[in-house]
Amino acid sequence: MSKAGAKAVTSFLKIMIPAGKAAPAPPVGPALGQRGVKSVDFCKQFNDRTKNLVQGIPIPTLITIKPDRTFTFVSKAPPTSWLLKKAAGVEKAASRPGEEEVGSVSLKHIYEIALIKKSDPGFQDSDLRQVCACVIGQAKGMGIKVVL
Repeated sequence: MSKAGAKAVTSFLKIMIPAGKAAPAPPVGPALGQRGVKSVDFCKQFNDRTKNLVQGIPIPTLITIKPDRTFTFVSKAPPTSWLLKKAAGVEKAASRPGEEEVGSVSLKHIYEIALIKKSDPGFQDSDLRQVCACVIGQAKGMGIKVVL
């Protein structure tokens, strides 16, 4: 098959970037550079889009890179595990969940986290009660107790 007959491929890159702190340095620069995208352009757009968030919050980002080396990206809410650890005031999840507890969160924390996560594509068709149930399940899986 000749190169002329080959189809151009759109590539996707999933990367976790701290809000407002994207830089052409690793991991962003090399990941984009090997796909032919100018990392400086991406960093400017990402930092501009996340400037209203608390600096340093990890933001899962899906970057779509087109054959002409242009890109678009979608930023999601911070990971549920990160939000739960912050709410519980812990650094790490339990090494043996179910046997040990590393912290606790209130139902109000669960509700607030569910409101944040409701905007993610995976939860947009779910009602808030279902999202809360998922957050509670993840808290239990991390060894974080949910209290009234």
